[in-house]
Amino acid sequence: MSFINVNYLNLPGSYLFSEIAKRVRAYSEANPQQKLIRLGIGDVTSPLPSSVIKAMHRAVDEQGTDSGFRGYGPEQGYAFLRDAIIADAFQGLGADAEEIFVSDGAKCDVGNFQELFSLDSKIAITDPVYPVYADSNVMAGRGGPVGKDGRFAGIIYLPCTAKNNFIPDLPKERPDIIYLCYPNNPTGSVLTRTELKKWVDYAREQESVIFFDSAYEAFVAEDDVPHSIYEIEGAREVAVEFRSYSKGAGFTGLRCAYVVVPKTLFCKAQSANGKSKKVGLHGLWLRRQSTKYNGCPYVVQRAAEATHSPEGKKECASLIRAYMENAGRIRSAFARKGLEVCGGINSPYVWISLPKGTDSWSFFDALLKGAGIVGTPGAGFGPSGEGCFRLTGFGRAADTLEAVERLEGFSF
Repeated sequence: MSFINVNYLNLPGSYLFSEIAKRVRAYSEANPQQKLIRLGIGDVTSPLPSSVIKAMHRAVDEQGTDSGFRGYGPEQGYAFLRDAIIADAFQGLGADAEEIFVSDGAKCDVGNFQELFSLDSKIAITDPVYPVYADSNVMAGRGGPVGKDGRFAGIIYLPCTAKNNFIPDLPKERPDIIYLCYPNNPTGSVLTRTELKKWVDYAREQESVIFFDSAYEAFVAEDDVPHSIYEIEGAREVAVEFRSYSKGAGFTGLRCAYVVVPKTLFCKAQSANGKSKKVGLHGLWLRRQSTKYNGCPYVVQRAAEATHSPEGKKECASLIRAYMENAGRIRSAFARKGLEVCGGINSPYVWISLPKGTDSWSFFDALLKGAGIVGTPGAGFGPSGEGCFRLTGFGRAADTLEAVERLEGFSF
């Protein structure tokens, strides 16, 4: 008989977005005439920038020639892309191209990076939170069983609610790993430089590691909100940063991202005799990727390189502007109804605090049936997300305008 990893049995019965798809499918089958406007999952809707398409065509043509053909590429990514990333996004922040690891998605990187740490490592996550942070650690064996309150016994939860302006307090119990996502998914909240410095200082003091998910940094509009954690002094000693081309450049289908692992980031490793030594995470991640990953396709990396060109940056900025206009319309529509909203300023996500006593899955069903709009229940992001709801600005402009019109006549 074969035995499975029993940690998987501690996971909820279905992934959040799988449950949403199931409910939407059932409603559509029963109401085929109803046009649905999908503002739930954070998938983009605009075509790829023309500079990206041109770069891909050139790369495809190269693959058809003897001189231009490429097979396996470097596990870390091609130098042309890593150099472009450093020049465009990390000038003056101390990073170099060897610290960049290109991949096929930030979701994979965030889920896989925990493999470098021992199973008794304690993790802390904000609540509500992107489900992959908790689920990947539960799969590894760090989560333990889920309690009646919906929280895993082995995870430190940092509530983010309207009471604390969706900004987490420093944990009372020391964690080994701290997951921070800013601009935040799902709440759309941000940390100013002063607020982020508190976390960097805390991690340095406690010898913790910060997993900083900045997949939405391209949407930052306010000057006091950092795009990278490495803008904070000392962050290179304690933080790994995850970036993505999915939302800012429309690569959800192409799949390309990267993680920055500073050579100055060291963690303790304990040997069998009880002695400990400092080990660099950079070398460990390189070893992991070399073993388990064969690299992002050459054609896709050329496409990513194009987003760092002057033309590409201009086109991506136009995409972002359009999505943020959508988010602003959604934010205003719910604010007019007297509800408290977060996000929609430095983030494409709008987080809505529902009327007291309204649970998020009930609101999901009501919005689906009453207005034909698909959103995301806050409870799916963690216990502190109950009573809240997420909508995104990633829809088409015309659909978002129609959704706002429908919301005007929607009562709950």
